[in-house]
Amino acid sequence: MRHGKSGRKLNRSSSHRLAMFRNMVTSLLDHERIYTTHAKAKELRRWADWMITLGKRGDLHARRQALQVIRDKGVVHKLFTDLAQRYQARSGGYTRTVKVGFRVGDGAPLSLIELMAGETVKKKKKRKRKPRKAVEAAPPAVEEAVEEKAVAAEVSADEPEEAVAEEAAEKKEEEGQSSEKGGS
Repeated sequence: MRHGKSGRKLNRSSSHRLAMFRNMVTSLLDHERIYTTHAKAKELRRWADWMITLGKRGDLHARRQALQVIRDKGVVHKLFTDLAQRYQARSGGYTRTVKVGFRVGDGAPLSLIELMAGETVKKKKKRKRKPRKAVEAAPPAVEEAVEEKAVAAEVSADEPEEAVAEEAAEKKEEEGQSSEKGGS
């Protein structure tokens, strides 16, 4: 069983696999995009993310660790200056893999693996909440409706419905008379 075994073997010995990925990560960081098989590209993401994280750390020990993997000192310099600054705001996911088709010779699925553009992360603006306003007086139409409901609630169950209707009609007449007096 393969429990706890990370990484792909890719049908190669460990020394061949190590040399291949050292070359591939050096080329990827130098040219910022390479074409390879899909399985190799998926494994190369781990190596590239590890190297960029070392570059972002930026201390002497990280530089020496990167020099153990990357074969070119110029690429290590580029990693610790340009690429580290480009990905300072990003916390991972520095590469993109795009499937591009199949190889002519053996039909192996090919992919393009490239470094992502260094985007700056925008901070979310905090919205200022509006202060809650005091409850304003209800408009007159709402007050009338509330009064009608209160009158209906006051009427007991033993009074006939006609009495309730008469009281409502009397109130409307009184309001109509008062509005006529106030308007003239």
